[in-house]
Amino acid sequence: MIYITEFCIAAGSRKGAAGDLFFLTEANFSGYNSQWENKSQGLSAFADGPPFGVTGEKTMKALFAALRQDEKIAEVGARFAQKEGQSFIYGISGTAQHAVLAAAYEASPRPLVILAHDRAALLAWREDLSFFLPAVPVLELPEVDIMTFAAAAKSVDLMAQRMDVLGRLMRKEPVIVLAQAFAAVEKGISRQDFERLSLRLKLGDHIERERLLRRLVELGYEAAPEVERMGQFSARGGIVDFFPINQLAPVRAEFFDDEIDSLREFDLETKRSRRNIASVSVLPLAGTDENGRPEMFLSYLEGEGVVLFDEPARLKEQIERRVQENPEIKKQIFSWEELLAGAATATVIYAALLLQNIYGARPSAVISLTAKAAAPYQRQFELLAEDVRQWLKEKNRLLFLMSDAAKADALRDTLTSWRSPVRRAPRPETLEPGVATVAEGTLERGFEAPGAKLVVITEKDIFGRQKKKMKSPPAPPEAKISHFREIHEGDYVVHVNHGIGRYIGVVTLETAGVKRDYLHIKYGGDDKLFVPTDQVQLLQKYIGSEGEAPRLSRMGGAEWNKVKARAQASVEDIAKDLLRLYAERRKAAGFAYPPDTPWQQEFEEAFPYEETSDQLIAVREIKADMERPLPMDRLLCGDVGFGKTEVAIRAAFKAVMGGRQVAVLVPTTVLAQQHYQTFTERFRNFGPAVDVICRFRTAKEQKETLEQVRDGRVDILIGTHALLNQHRVEFRDLGLLIVDEEQRFGVKQKEKIKKLALGIDVLTLSATPIPRTLHMSLVGARDMSIIETPPAERFPIQSYVIEANDGIIAGAIRREIKRGGQIYFVYNRIETIERMWRHLAEIVPEARVQIAHGQMPEERLERVMMDFYEGKYDVLLATSIVENGLDVANANTIIVYDADHFGLSQLYQMRGRVGRSSRMAFAYFVYQQDKVLTETAEKRLQAMKEFAELGAGFKIAMRDLEIRGAGNLLGAEQHGHIASVGFEMYCQLLDEAVQKLRDGRPIPETPEPVIDLAVEAYLDGGYIDDAMHKIEIYQRVAAVRSEEQITRLLDDLVDRFGEPTPPVRRLLDVARLKNSARALGVKSIVEKPGFIEIMLLETHAVKPERLIAEKERFGRNLQLLPAQRLLRLKRLPRQGDVLTLLLQFLRSLRGEAVEQSVLAEKETG
Repeated sequence: MIYITEFCIAAGSRKGAAGDLFFLTEANFSGYNSQWENKSQGLSAFADGPPFGVTGEKTMKALFAALRQDEKIAEVGARFAQKEGQSFIYGISGTAQHAVLAAAYEASPRPLVILAHDRAALLAWREDLSFFLPAVPVLELPEVDIMTFAAAAKSVDLMAQRMDVLGRLMRKEPVIVLAQAFAAVEKGISRQDFERLSLRLKLGDHIERERLLRRLVELGYEAAPEVERMGQFSARGGIVDFFPINQLAPVRAEFFDDEIDSLREFDLETKRSRRNIASVSVLPLAGTDENGRPEMFLSYLEGEGVVLFDEPARLKEQIERRVQENPEIKKQIFSWEELLAGAATATVIYAALLLQNIYGARPSAVISLTAKAAAPYQRQFELLAEDVRQWLKEKNRLLFLMSDAAKADALRDTLTSWRSPVRRAPRPETLEPGVATVAEGTLERGFEAPGAKLVVITEKDIFGRQKKKMKSPPAPPEAKISHFREIHEGDYVVHVNHGIGRYIGVVTLETAGVKRDYLHIKYGGDDKLFVPTDQVQLLQKYIGSEGEAPRLSRMGGAEWNKVKARAQASVEDIAKDLLRLYAERRKAAGFAYPPDTPWQQEFEEAFPYEETSDQLIAVREIKADMERPLPMDRLLCGDVGFGKTEVAIRAAFKAVMGGRQVAVLVPTTVLAQQHYQTFTERFRNFGPAVDVICRFRTAKEQKETLEQVRDGRVDILIGTHALLNQHRVEFRDLGLLIVDEEQRFGVKQKEKIKKLALGIDVLTLSATPIPRTLHMSLVGARDMSIIETPPAERFPIQSYVIEANDGIIAGAIRREIKRGGQIYFVYNRIETIERMWRHLAEIVPEARVQIAHGQMPEERLERVMMDFYEGKYDVLLATSIVENGLDVANANTIIVYDADHFGLSQLYQMRGRVGRSSRMAFAYFVYQQDKVLTETAEKRLQAMKEFAELGAGFKIAMRDLEIRGAGNLLGAEQHGHIASVGFEMYCQLLDEAVQKLRDGRPIPETPEPVIDLAVEAYLDGGYIDDAMHKIEIYQRVAAVRSEEQITRLLDDLVDRFGEPTPPVRRLLDVARLKNSARALGVKSIVEKPGFIEIMLLETHAVKPERLIAEKERFGRNLQLLPAQRLLRLKRLPRQGDVLTLLLQFLRSLRGEAVEQSVLAEKETG
């Protein structure tokens, strides 16, 4: 038994500082002891520790010294220290990459500029560098070309930030500057002009007041009646107020004639002076004057620093896309070639995860590094203990970082109980080989550097995140679908009314004294749009053609309406085809199954595992379809191993109980055999006869089976495409067709499926629906159910994209074998598979390896598969047949060799072979050393890492759609239309056209209620400051349709972000108000001086008797205007909060019981 104390306590003591002593037993190793969650100081707090903190300089020196034991990392440091030259390093990313560069900087401090390919990468650099180099200023060079009213206040701050960075670079301060691609290529003020235009004032200086005002105008400052923000100045008699962009407070200069008699800072709010100062510097806000010429910010380095290009191919792509979407900005920026030339005077390092050609670059050295992110153990202490023992046995230097002393002491005790050599050093000066060092520090993720024999493990690596159980059924499908189409800053979006723009982020604006959040959208030219967050449903993510940036729409013109109209006309033919498909399915009358029998209930209760809420919803939807007389056509999209098969089995049982037969169509023989075993086991003792036709059966056995199917003695028949041969396979009464892994069937086979499916119910299962299938589902041509909730005790599969490296491959195999697991090794070349078998035998001689591929004799292939299933081999070296192979719960590592040769859905399916148990699973996607990947292959491999979380099958399909583009989805003739309006808008137009043709009239629009009240209801920055989180929550708020969903959302907010602030609670109240308004048919609720005006739709649901009752209660305070469908509710001072008043009023109109004290009483006088 291993004990872990909350604090370091004396031996034999029963109480620590927090008063508790905890024990962790084997039973908890793979799970999570829920009592920890409530202990504020316990080890459960590891995963939610404080933000990035400062770690001792000695600890960092020890870490860097250990890193430099790797010759390649030491070479990076040597290249970093050179005064010039270009190098390319690849093979590492994330925290490991940041650590290597921090080590190089620590050895040779000099100005360092890091160009990051996106915002997320920049933030990761900033956080990690703040940890590794706590004493070094890490600054961000902002982009300042956003000229909007809303950002006007911010744009000055950004310019101030930019000028501060330039000033530090000019003074040769040892700083680290982070910049995104576009910020780096903006044309700005040159170093010479910066010095020439800067203004310095001190007490006693002689300068005419008017000349000072002219200089401030030249520097780009704005004249204002009163200084209210940075970058403004105002003059009153002999006093000049100005707010320099490089100062924290505004400054007041008082003149005596032409002499500066007084300089003092003043308070921006009260305008009162706070303290006297002797001098002040005023940095320029404008780019340059007519005498200057623009230069790149890299010129400020004057060849003295280092420029790091992080993922250079992506940096170049970012610049080109911005120019493509807005050609007029080309004159305001430098080109990629000019950026490279500007950097060439300094030391240049190109860094990328994958080896690639860098356009225009000529690196003199290429360095391949090997490191990987630490595995997230998710509280699986058995796995951690085994890894610790192995690392120490191999004489690695092992560093554990805990956020405070108590936690570090507790971990030391744990390691000691494992009999591991351990030392507790708050600020270690060295890291010793073969010893685990526990120190204090907060780092987001750990890493392994094999060449340095160094392993860094953090709290988050050990404890991961708390798995949450669903508290109630998930949101409706429309909300779920919008969740998949995530919108990130910089993404192209389509606004229903204004066209294609680029999403900049969430901004908070103040209007008439009330703060609200808006979504900032950039359009063509200088057009901007601020969309209220309660209209988030009007935005869609733009998906067009691969590699083509769309041209941004112009606001206010007819261009977008014309484009939309052309696309609308183009969908009519497709709509007619879809209607023909609908008509054919309607003509073929289906079979309405009876309601569930007691047998069905007993069968479902026999399922040994607890169903997820998504599974239960999918089962309900499928049964409802089967009980209708129309044929079912439903797609069940669920991640690999999330329980799609059990849902299908229940549908099959219902069909058999209704007296019909079931056909289960699968793409491979191995999968047919597995399904046969699964169905047979599940139906044991329940009656239905299950059989299979596949290559593993003899001709005689197959003939007997087919006769039994014809006679109705087989209820469920499982098979491959041979099932589609209707001359050979005849059913007595087929009622349900289940198609598994639909994406694996070809066009001809799908035509045969259509013929077989006419008039019967069809259930299609897929983890990664191909885009055409996805499109048909999204536009409603087929119904869709989604299972996105992972079963209990399931963890994300840890995915790595690596260069071919025998050490890493051998280590991955040994690691799995040592914990008693098995490994899939995917090698897709049959002609050389035996050579790979010999190679694996050389690098891992202790592993039992067996070969499997599709050209083997059926009997031998079956035997190999079953032997692997039974654990007789450690490694199954196979071709891509494992993609739809046996489910082996004990196989939790997969290595895909030459991964860049596979399609995205293939990679995803193969990764889904592992991670089917409560154990942590690992996937390694290997590409050849020194091989330059194609852009599509690189994007696919990157997507595998991005979608490492569970339940990502639907997202993979959307990403595959983005990578391949949507242009050729419906044929070449639709390519231009899809690109012009975006995939989602095109789908929406198509759906509307179908409904219009089907119903013979346009679709009636039901407008969302408009709520316009003078209340601050938004996600304030103090509560949620991350833009991605903000838009996610706003999308969820817009999607809520019941009090139950609001309660669930509130629970989630408290769980993730803490207790909501008053503006956030009011935001939820507004959502409640909208729900009531929607139910009553309210068009708008607008607050006007002295009263609130409520307008009803023509089709409102307000009952006259309720209106009369409210009129009785309110008297003259409620005015009814039936002709205009208006209610005017007078506001009285004693009524208090307007939201509470309206919520109670609308609930009363709906007939709900409310607190009468909240509602106003009649005026008596």
